[in-house]
Amino acid sequence: MSETTVTPRRISARIGGIAESATLAVDAKAKALKAAGRPVIGFGAGEPDFPTPPEIVEAAVAAAADPKNHRYTPAAGLPELRAAVVAKTKRDSGYEVEANQVLVTNGGKQAVYQAFATIIDPGDEVLLPAPYWTTYPEAIGLAGGVTVPVVADETSGYLVSVEQLEAARTPKTKALLFCSPSNPTGAVYPREQVEAIGRWAVEHGIWVITDEIYEHLTYDGVTAPSMPVVVPELADTCIVINGVAKTYAMTGWRVGWMISPADVTKAAANLQSHLSSNVANVSQRAALAAVSGSLDAAHAMRSAFDRRRQTIVRMLSEIPGVEVPTPQGAFYVYPSVKALLGKEIRGVRASTSVELAALVLEHAEVAVVPGEAFGTPGYFRLSYALGDEDLATGVSRMAALLGEAK
Repeated sequence: MSETTVTPRRISARIGGIAESATLAVDAKAKALKAAGRPVIGFGAGEPDFPTPPEIVEAAVAAAADPKNHRYTPAAGLPELRAAVVAKTKRDSGYEVEANQVLVTNGGKQAVYQAFATIIDPGDEVLLPAPYWTTYPEAIGLAGGVTVPVVADETSGYLVSVEQLEAARTPKTKALLFCSPSNPTGAVYPREQVEAIGRWAVEHGIWVITDEIYEHLTYDGVTAPSMPVVVPELADTCIVINGVAKTYAMTGWRVGWMISPADVTKAAANLQSHLSSNVANVSQRAALAAVSGSLDAAHAMRSAFDRRRQTIVRMLSEIPGVEVPTPQGAFYVYPSVKALLGKEIRGVRASTSVELAALVLEHAEVAVVPGEAFGTPGYFRLSYALGDEDLATGVSRMAALLGEAK
């Protein structure tokens, strides 16, 4: 008898189980098609189309020439930057923290991963309002946690309620991921709902990881209050995620941070010391200039995003079968396209939003991210962080194609 040959696993189950970032995949495909000569307009990537403000770039140029930035620095971040984040946090949200609570990370994604890795044990459940950013469930899974989606749709403005969270809570519930303003929907929780959710979390001893990366991108007089400010007693079981990427058009500089109780920050810094050591010093110096400076450039970008927001909502609302709530924050719209599924367009009947997005890319040469990537099929996410002309042209192309549905 011959023995059965077993092929050894080349990729670990843990890493092999990670889903590719759908938003980055759509952006990469759009760029590849453009490079091949096709006039694709991409609504996929969530990054400002503006250059980083010049004073921030100048600080980086000076830092690159300074030999002190050519060496290792503390893994938790430059002391000056940690102190500046403390001052910035108090200025922008009113949250008062100490420098030993701040950990500077390689972008917000590393902060998200390390937050979950530091507080989650295998089998712990994390409540995740859906639609959700694609990275959250992957970070939870890598930490050994179990994602428990809590779905909100356009009828509630994509806002989950305390009642929904309570219905999803079990004895294994360890944490809640909270993101306002939201990626992918642009939804912003009003203060009273932030307070209600925060008090519910305190009552049940549930950690809150709150992602505030879009804090400065709100419209129509709406504000995005920080949960530990609204509910101070939450501070000992709360981790705040933030960074310079969206506010200062610095996505490529890779500087984020997490703010947490000192013991959590110390543990996460220990993890980071083995994972990556310090964030690149030149980027940290650029971030220092950003958070220590004015918000004038951020406000100018917000004005442009607001104009584009109004344009894209108006244009999408005119497409039969598309329902689009007006976002109050970030730079995304999240229209429902459920009414278009099953209808014939160019001889094809798309049964899912994945198939419909593929149809839009092929025939309208417009790249959007389907709702499956965010845990809620039947929707598209479009980023309006692109030039006004491209935005109008792209939505017009999509409208012409979807208008053929029958």
